[in-house]
This record gives sequence, C-alpha cells and structure tokens, in this order.
Amino acid sequence: MKATSTPYELNYRVLAMLRAVDAGRAQISCGSEPDLYIDGVPCCDQFAAHTLTHDGLITGDQGRFGQLVPARLTVAGAAALASFAVAA
Repeated sequence: MKATSTPYELNYRVLAMLRAVDAGRAQISCGSEPDLYIDGVPCCDQFAAHTLTHDGLITGDQGRFGQLVPARLTVAGAAALASFAVAA
C-alpha cells in the first residue's frame, strides 16, 4: 500500500469524499476493491474511492467480505486534507 499523495492530485470531488469521511458520514465495503458510501448512498466515483484506499488515505475496520464498516481517514489522509486547507 502506498501512503503518499500530493495536494495537486486532490480534485474537488476527492476532497469532498475526504471531508465526508472526516465528518463520519462514510462507510466502506470490505474487500480488495472497497466501495465508498456517503450518507448511505454509493459514491459516484468508485475509481477515486479505490484509489484513495490503495493510496492509503482512507481505510475501514476489518469485517466480512462485502460488509460495510465505518470509513476513516488515515494519518496520510488527514495530512492531505489539512495541506489542501492550508493551500486554499
């Protein structure tokens, strides 16, 4: 798992996804290509959700395959979100 991302890779959609995770409004499915749900609705950009997970910006607790668990920011995800807030 990569744990690197630079602020210029974060577009407004991805930032909104990170903010939703940070606000506790997101769930993620357990599996190799986890899907992100925000407010109970599947996220419109699952490719970005997969990328955020694989890049180590968001994660979820362990569960059964396909189970929805609360999504949370990793240290790298919180840093990426904070770095954008400072840059903006």
